[in-house]
Amino acid sequence: MSKEKPSAPKGTRDFGPAQMIRRKFIFQTIEDTFKRYGFLPIETPAMENLDTLLGKYGEEGDKLLFKILNSGDFLKGLPEGELQNADPVKISMLMCDRGLRYDLTVPFARYVVQYRNEISFPFRRYQIQPVWRADKPQKGRYREFYQCDVDVVGSNSLLNEVEMLQIADEVFSRLGIPVTIRMNNRKILAGMAGVLGVTDRLSALTVAVDKLEKVGIGKVKEELHEKGIAPEVIARLQPVLEMKGTAAEKLRSMRRFLEGSHTGLQGLCEIEEVFGLLEKLEIKAQLEFDLSLARGLDYYTGAIIEVVTNEIRMGSLCGGGRYDDLTGIFGLENVSGVGISFGADRIYDVMEQLDSFPDDAVKSTRLLFVNFGTEEVVHCLRLLQEIRRAGINAEIYPDQIKLKKQMNYADNRKIPFVALVGDEEIKNHRITIKNMFSGEQKSMSLPELIDHLRT
Repeated sequence: MSKEKPSAPKGTRDFGPAQMIRRKFIFQTIEDTFKRYGFLPIETPAMENLDTLLGKYGEEGDKLLFKILNSGDFLKGLPEGELQNADPVKISMLMCDRGLRYDLTVPFARYVVQYRNEISFPFRRYQIQPVWRADKPQKGRYREFYQCDVDVVGSNSLLNEVEMLQIADEVFSRLGIPVTIRMNNRKILAGMAGVLGVTDRLSALTVAVDKLEKVGIGKVKEELHEKGIAPEVIARLQPVLEMKGTAAEKLRSMRRFLEGSHTGLQGLCEIEEVFGLLEKLEIKAQLEFDLSLARGLDYYTGAIIEVVTNEIRMGSLCGGGRYDDLTGIFGLENVSGVGISFGADRIYDVMEQLDSFPDDAVKSTRLLFVNFGTEEVVHCLRLLQEIRRAGINAEIYPDQIKLKKQMNYADNRKIPFVALVGDEEIKNHRITIKNMFSGEQKSMSLPELIDHLRT
């Protein structure tokens, strides 16, 4: 009886060696940039207690949490007849105490509170780990994906926002991806809700507005209407969402719109200060004050940041913002934080489509020693040891087979150089090196070979 071909779960992916080399290039570029700005690494578990995760991402985010069944008899303690209950969410909460992390920010907030007596504030941390969301898989959206987060907690200074934007600009510049960095402020959105008289509907407003680019103004208006926001309020909101012009022009218009809203005007001042500082720096990315940017996560309280590529329609490659109350949920009040998160999987997809990986990001082994037999292998192993100590990636073909097959292996692996060491080379302390791209062969000493491979 035939069996189905095994496959990875939907929304997840396998990565072969060539893909992993490219992914490592992305991770290393991001991590090197984080280190350059003085950030320190941490890691947290893949799973968190559900009470840590629930209520931090809004109603829609909570629905996307992967829950983990309790160990052993997970039905133990379930009230009789509860399985016939039509509410699957309620049933899952009775059988599950833990869940896979949805992002790295909430676990980080938990970490800060748990280890507050061991942390020096402001605490500058970075974290590169996978996260999971029970989302519908589609282009650029996965159920398992890596986030590369960088955060500062314990400081209210807007210099932190400036540095986050600098980091984003530097990372994408080094990766060769032209991007636009969009910025808004949650206080502006709160001010808009206040001016429009729908302060109690702020969450519904931000969730709907956040979908503007994806679904268009028509669908956003429909959703706002479905959530009980009056047509006249939607009509007053629409010109704001469709506002065009420079950051300075939008700031002037919004000062008039938000007149009388202390919170909204404070958000405008923060945007103005950040943009003013950035104007004095060399930023390669396009900067945009985007009033439709909401990022529908409930924990944001100030700046909201999103980065999109100018070349491909792919959704955000990086996003984040300021959160003033997140650690307070876990019992540590008055610790403000700001951070951004890079989506490594989307970045990979964009770089693959743009063919923007540098040549040295797809190579591993630089030199292959051909296997001519036992005596030659012993000699080559000693040479290999010296070459590897010099920091050069090298290997020897493990089996003594036809030379043509060994050369085909090097060609298929895109190994640029092959070392041929036979009786003559051993006797004369030389190594014949073949360039697999040009076909040129040279005889070299070991020091000459190392110098050649380093260039």
